[in-house]
Amino acid sequence: MLSLVIDTLLIAVVTIVAGATLIARIPSHWWWLRACEFPRVQIGLIGLFCALASPLASDPLTLWIATAGLVVFAIQAFYVLPWTPLWPVQVMAAKGDAPERCLTLLIANVLTPNRRSDDLLEIIAERDPDMVLTLESDQWWGDKLDAGLADGYPYAVRVPLDNLYGMHLYSRRPLIDPEVKWLIQDDIPSIHCEVELESGDHIRFRALHPRPPAPSESEESLWRDAELSLVAEEIHQNPVPTLVAGDLNDVAWSRSTRLFCRVSGMLDLRRGRGMFSSFHAGYPFLRWPLDHVFVSEHFTLAKMDRLRAFGSDHFPILATVCYRPSRADEHDTPDADNEEHHDARETVEEARERDQSS
Repeated sequence: MLSLVIDTLLIAVVTIVAGATLIARIPSHWWWLRACEFPRVQIGLIGLFCALASPLASDPLTLWIATAGLVVFAIQAFYVLPWTPLWPVQVMAAKGDAPERCLTLLIANVLTPNRRSDDLLEIIAERDPDMVLTLESDQWWGDKLDAGLADGYPYAVRVPLDNLYGMHLYSRRPLIDPEVKWLIQDDIPSIHCEVELESGDHIRFRALHPRPPAPSESEESLWRDAELSLVAEEIHQNPVPTLVAGDLNDVAWSRSTRLFCRVSGMLDLRRGRGMFSSFHAGYPFLRWPLDHVFVSEHFTLAKMDRLRAFGSDHFPILATVCYRPSRADEHDTPDADNEEHHDARETVEEARERDQSS
């Protein structure tokens, strides 16, 4: 009886993770397909566990379970290894870069119902970033942030919303021509501006928080993918020093995020350093990197940290990047082919047509 239970359990588990691994490869926008890209680490570890537990199964099933579990682990490892220290870094480390050419950015999805603003303000005071970007910040959060950051951050862009897509940007460096844009959907904002560094150099900054593919938000990832594709194409057409940051509601290794990097030529600070998983702060086994900072080849990285929790379901992310265009040639910049550029433009066109017809 016990043997039958073990056989049934192992077969069921390895079949589920193998199915999820295959489903993630299907090129579709449906949320339940795209969701299989998120827990690649967890799926891979479960596959490895099944392989290690295979000797407990009956003899005819041991080899099948072990093989299936190891194949699942190998496929998932193929996708996530670039976001571990086992892989070469994509953004070179800063080497004695002048502080006046560096910029420290803190990103925090505050979780609108969360009311622990004092905890976040304490983290900001401790880390003293040059810029603070909050996501999901409504008017209540805006008032608290205004009161706590007014003295040190004279420049701000405020988009308080009650729909979980509000955002606030605070900066001690001048923000040049700040603009709020509604790129794909008229209830999803993004912030676009230039930032003047202490050195006098200007860099472009874009803050994004696209709609996630989830039953409570959208049945498809089309809107998220389209926003990423649109920004990627704009960066490709005007390749000036650029930072893109925000909660992209997408993991670093997904099809859409990797396409964003190839089309735009942007570099991922995480690659070769670690996952810095920012969500979910409350469930250690269910975590993945959703909050991102991407840079063009003109930057190096001084430091990156995942900060402590403050009541939100996201951890804050802190990154210090340095404007160092003379080292641009040290980077292996991703590049998209004509078909990928075509796919990105088609995704944008489909999203706009679908949104207008809805």
